[in-house]
Amino acid sequence: MKLDSSITAVITGGASGLGAAAARRLAAAGVKVALFDINPDQGEALAKELGGVFCRTNVTSEADVDAAFAKSREAIGQERILVNCAGTGNAFKTASRAKETGAISHFPLAEFDKIIQINLVGSFRCAAKSAAGMLQLQPLANGERGVIINTASVAAQDGQIGQAAYAASKAAIVGMTLPIARDLMNEGIRVNTIMPGIFDTPLMAGLPDNVKQALAASVPFPKRLGQPAEFAALAEAIIGNEYFNGESVRLDGAIRMPPR
Repeated sequence: MKLDSSITAVITGGASGLGAAAARRLAAAGVKVALFDINPDQGEALAKELGGVFCRTNVTSEADVDAAFAKSREAIGQERILVNCAGTGNAFKTASRAKETGAISHFPLAEFDKIIQINLVGSFRCAAKSAAGMLQLQPLANGERGVIINTASVAAQDGQIGQAAYAASKAAIVGMTLPIARDLMNEGIRVNTIMPGIFDTPLMAGLPDNVKQALAASVPFPKRLGQPAEFAALAEAIIGNEYFNGESVRLDGAIRMPPR
């Protein structure tokens, strides 16, 4: 798909981090962007900077997502691109024993479900609703109607201690990529997933410098944290390559995550 001012994109989690980088990259190519996010201050500011539209959205809410798509489409038109970046994580062992007291506990099931609802169900909800909108578009000259990019994680394959929910949610995103691509193949909609490694995003900002340095040193090459602009560049490359479909690709400097 050629990027220009005739193309509209929705980026979930678009107010910061990987989503904001993707929004900036697409806007720089002339694309009209809509940012779906729960942070109105950052979202409104970035939308103003990019000449786009901000839609306050909790991806676990059907009503929020429906309202966001309605607002976006009224403001800038039906999207041909969806980049799903909304997500979060937590850390609990499946079952554990407290060192001090010996008390036994297990992963709080409400916390497990929360991660699944945000990362997995939220991504699918937005993908399904975006695809339904794309079906109303006339195909481009190459037969393409749209492109959906989901964001998983290397945790889909290398989940660490305490990441049962997070890894499960991201592995499921990888698992649904090919079936969704097959569901939409006769409609000219491509579906792919990026699996980032350790990236320098706001989630990392609270870590001490020595911890971030250790994480950077663990990357085979280049020995640094990934930059959100590199995620955005891969997203743009996927959008531009019409033969790229049904794939889940790691973007990680060749890292393989250890148990902890």
